[in-house]
Amino acid sequence: MRVLVVEDDPTLADLVARALREDRYAVDTVATVAAASEAVAVNDYDVVVLDLGLPDGDGLDICRVVRRERRDSRVIVLTARDTVDDKVAGLDEGADDYIVKPFDVPELLARVRAVLRRPASAGPTVLEVGDVRLDPAAHRVWRAGVLIPLTAREFAVLHHLLARPGQVVRRVDILEHVWDNNYDGLSNVVDVHVASLRRKLSLPDQPAPIDTVRGVGYVYRADDPA
Repeated sequence: MRVLVVEDDPTLADLVARALREDRYAVDTVATVAAASEAVAVNDYDVVVLDLGLPDGDGLDICRVVRRERRDSRVIVLTARDTVDDKVAGLDEGADDYIVKPFDVPELLARVRAVLRRPASAGPTVLEVGDVRLDPAAHRVWRAGVLIPLTAREFAVLHHLLARPGQVVRRVDILEHVWDNNYDGLSNVVDVHVASLRRKLSLPDQPAPIDTVRGVGYVYRADDPA
């Protein structure tokens, strides 16, 4: 899952980003309203952690953009603004949660997990296609009732595919969603993770329901029998 951290204090932004990465999220960080607007327009974020006091404007403007353009993204306001009116304004503009600084990192991570449990308009929180079941909040996957151990990246790739059953998903889209803008590694990293997923999801009499579309990407078979 991918998170955007909008914070102009570089020390705090680094702290939050490191904590989220250690909790298995792909993380991008920006420091301005302009940069956040561009990031939201280009990338599909699961969660936006949003400071309000930004050098070029009010973070609530970003909240409005997310609600208008990325309705399935969750927004957690993380700010020093602590009055009741501030909290009401943030929640009324569409924030899913509101945390006042100073804060405890474990609480922030718990709040991120909590908002991800809430259903988005695109579909149910727990994804089930055929005999595969994926729970984003618990970070677990089962096939035919058997728990399948996955790495954080494998889980994120499967989540991205499973949320789009029957649709061809381009490699570049998987790369942009599961990894962050700082990724500068192997060009075939998506193929490597999909190959590993196939091995783990395969049953003795039934291969994994992930097909390759040559030259494009992958498709999760929507008609995979349960």
